[in-house]
Amino acid sequence: MVTFLPFKGLRPALAIGETITSRVSPPYDVIDDELLKKLQVDPHNVTHLTMSPDKDKRYTDSKKLMEEMIADKYLKQDTPSFYFYEQNFVDNGKNCCRRGIVGILKTEEYSEGHIIPHEQTFAKVKSDRLNLLRDAETHFESIMGIYPGLGAELSRKVEAEARLIYRVEEENGVEHRFYRIYDEATCAAITEKLKDQNVLIADGHHRYETALEYAKENPDCEAKQYVLCTLISSEDSGLIVRPTHRYIDAEDIGETSAVKKISKKMKVQEVTLEDMEAQLKDHLFGMVFRSGKCLLLDNPDGIDNAMMAIDTYSAQENVLYGVYKSDEGKSKITYDADYESVKKTIAEKKHDAAIILNAPKLETIWELAGKGKKMPKKTTFFYPKIWSGFVFYRMDQE
Repeated sequence: MVTFLPFKGLRPALAIGETITSRVSPPYDVIDDELLKKLQVDPHNVTHLTMSPDKDKRYTDSKKLMEEMIADKYLKQDTPSFYFYEQNFVDNGKNCCRRGIVGILKTEEYSEGHIIPHEQTFAKVKSDRLNLLRDAETHFESIMGIYPGLGAELSRKVEAEARLIYRVEEENGVEHRFYRIYDEATCAAITEKLKDQNVLIADGHHRYETALEYAKENPDCEAKQYVLCTLISSEDSGLIVRPTHRYIDAEDIGETSAVKKISKKMKVQEVTLEDMEAQLKDHLFGMVFRSGKCLLLDNPDGIDNAMMAIDTYSAQENVLYGVYKSDEGKSKITYDADYESVKKTIAEKKHDAAIILNAPKLETIWELAGKGKKMPKKTTFFYPKIWSGFVFYRMDQE
């Protein structure tokens, strides 16, 4: 059974004439040093709570700063509520709108079968977030889950009861609208509807697993068994999944040697960059090297392994592990979900190679996850990201 509840959200209190813009931010894992400096110009921006530039104080100052913000009336607490989160954006020239319900989701082991992961995770990242939870006793950022849906009637009721509280527009044109739902009957109906549905973790595996570990550390505190979560219907027309491309920095493997080794493991077709872009959808994945050499790659015939049909898995096993030995620390792998950024970066010869992937299909993600199969780390990029700072879940006050 899935337990998804309204909660006493702690959220920004805005002064007359103040907007929410300077208080919120993208999630911590997509913020670089330059953006962090820009965001932290406002002393009350959420990043002061989630990722202090002084890492030695990150786990001792967050709760203190939050309490100061509450005392100075920069934060206020609601009565039990769900929140309705709407994001309007353009994808490939098409206007899109993605809608989600924000509440608290009770954590449980994946083995229970109700909360379903689809990607592997990094242990170091989970350790970082766990230390923050221990200090702050607060979930500052939401994970994103996908569920079957509320149904037409309840969806209409949710939208009718939602009251707009914040609006912000990013420089790239993504508009965020954040609403509050506090009608008790509507909140109860949402909780009841979710009981018999499963949730696929779309974004935030690290945060979910961290929350689960924190819950285990505090078995006698019911409030600490939950994680802040935004749930999006699998039928939502704005549910966009993009690929996350890979950069490779090889210490001791040259291009000629790499291509030779790859050719022994996979079908290889050398093409121009333009042809790679045009034909990529008909192949498993592509590669671009520092020299400009481009390849289209496919599994060899006779592969009897369903996971090998997933481009990220085949790329991981055949190229990253099989050739560059990335699992042994011999090569550095980094990630970029923006293909235009990848093209620019490769043109500037900043990396030895890049793996170019197709967009994952949501049906494939559901199917494999339902069978207990996990895709490699950073397989999916659900666009746009769920932003942070609109509401917090403070566990010591529930």
